[in-house]
Amino acid sequence: MSHIINFSAGPSILPKVVFEEASQAVLNLNGTGLSILEVSHRSAYFEPILHEAMALVRELLGLPDDYEVMFLSGGASTQFFMSVMNLLPEGKKAAYVDTGVWSSKAIHEAKMIASIEVIASSKDKNYSYIPKGFDISPDFEYLHTTSNNTIYGTQYQSWPDSPIPMVCDMSSDIFSKPIEPHRFGMIYAGAQKNLGPAGVTLVIVRKDMLGKINKTLPTMLRYETHIQNESMYNTPPVFPIYVSMLTLRWLKNLGGLGVMQQMNERKARHVYDIIDSIPFYVGHSVPEDRSRMNVTFNLEDAALNKEFQTYCEEAGCDGLKGHKSVGGFRASIYNAMPEDGVKILAEVMKEFALKHA
Repeated sequence: MSHIINFSAGPSILPKVVFEEASQAVLNLNGTGLSILEVSHRSAYFEPILHEAMALVRELLGLPDDYEVMFLSGGASTQFFMSVMNLLPEGKKAAYVDTGVWSSKAIHEAKMIASIEVIASSKDKNYSYIPKGFDISPDFEYLHTTSNNTIYGTQYQSWPDSPIPMVCDMSSDIFSKPIEPHRFGMIYAGAQKNLGPAGVTLVIVRKDMLGKINKTLPTMLRYETHIQNESMYNTPPVFPIYVSMLTLRWLKNLGGLGVMQQMNERKARHVYDIIDSIPFYVGHSVPEDRSRMNVTFNLEDAALNKEFQTYCEEAGCDGLKGHKSVGGFRASIYNAMPEDGVKILAEVMKEFALKHA
């Protein structure tokens, strides 16, 4: 462990081996004498990197051949409206589930350009749970969900039984566990939590979701443009794609997403066990919907918040301050967070509670 353990919600840490390989590539990419920052995206240096990244996405997620994989710019926020523009025909409606700030932003963007309906929400309890048991009409074109809610610390542990394809923002838990591809017509994810540095967005779309729009879209906003040009219609974010490829290699060498899920569940349990066993701490999310990526909690006595934060920082635990929507604290423990780092946080929480018992 380095002295500083980064629990920030993002951009987040990546595996140490990825940092090391990427650092070397900035100076000299695979012995070429060129930096990854200067190679042409259409050169023999970069194209194999892009193709390997795409192949690893398919392999790790178990994607059938009828899914397209793209690496785009603009972050997940661009996909809030780009997905609607490409997938929702005129005269059709899409259904949305509101589980936090990011789903609310997706809803806001979609409403500006299309007809949508929010069919379930957990806003009534400050997004502390995932809505369940709601009706999903087959008349909707698709159902939009956000798989993990970084601010509130909630996560889908099982998917709704949807009669229509799901479009899912998986920005903060992509590659943290296996998925069932057949449930999704589209998946998108900003890289800066579990995949790579900020600057590239992974977009996965099933082929039968496309070709339904009869209006003309700007060239750069059409998925077909990027599919036909293998994500290189314009200059792609070369370095973030390279780092993402290294991270995907790391995941494969680790044993895949089943192994990653076991590790993430074990890591999260260290912190949740402290929250559940010591009344000094109060978790924000309901137990059945707790996120394995972002653990949110408050102190029973909020007057101790500043002292607790200082105590954590002195122990090397950084980035724990919670979002203003929830307050308190948030430990983001994405894929690359070592279990030892989470154990240290759990011990710090235990010690602080005993100190004030």
